Amino acid sequence: MSDPTRTVVAAPAHLHDRVGQRLGVSAWRAVDQESIDLFATVTGDRQWIHVDPRRAASGPFGTTIAHGFLSLSLCAAFVDDALAVENAGMQVNYGLDRVRFPAPVPVGSRVRGVVDLLRVQEVAGGVQAVVGITVEVAGGAKPACVAELVIRFLDR
Repeated sequence: MSDPTRTVVAAPAHLHDRVGQRLGVSAWRAVDQESIDLFATVTGDRQWIHVDPRRAASGPFGTTIAHGFLSLSLCAAFVDDALAVENAGMQVNYGLDRVRFPAPVPVGSRVRGVVDLLRVQEVAGGVQAVVGITVEVAGGAKPACVAELVIRFLDR
């Protein structure tokens, strides 16, 4: 497993030079039952496969699993780990183009994000970037989440 990596660019406009490149790989993050339970409380999604360890032990995964949207919500932090845009006045999550959850994240797993820059376009006051993120599970054969995030990096 590789160490975290990070790209630093001097300004939002410099992202154009990085299209098609890997921006970085985040640090590993643990997904424990407390995090899953807190996410369930905040979202109201208390399905047993996430929050009932006893019942989940006899379920299809043999344990509780993280919500797919919990994996997706970590992507903002993974981008921050993998990319620093200096001289940006603000970074705004603008939306998603595509999201898939190919594999579960069993409780006790570690996950990280691999971040690639897919597209960049000019917008009023800065640039809009589409980053591809693959959420890997340590030891997993498939990613837990594959998503395209649309992020606006606005000038100062």
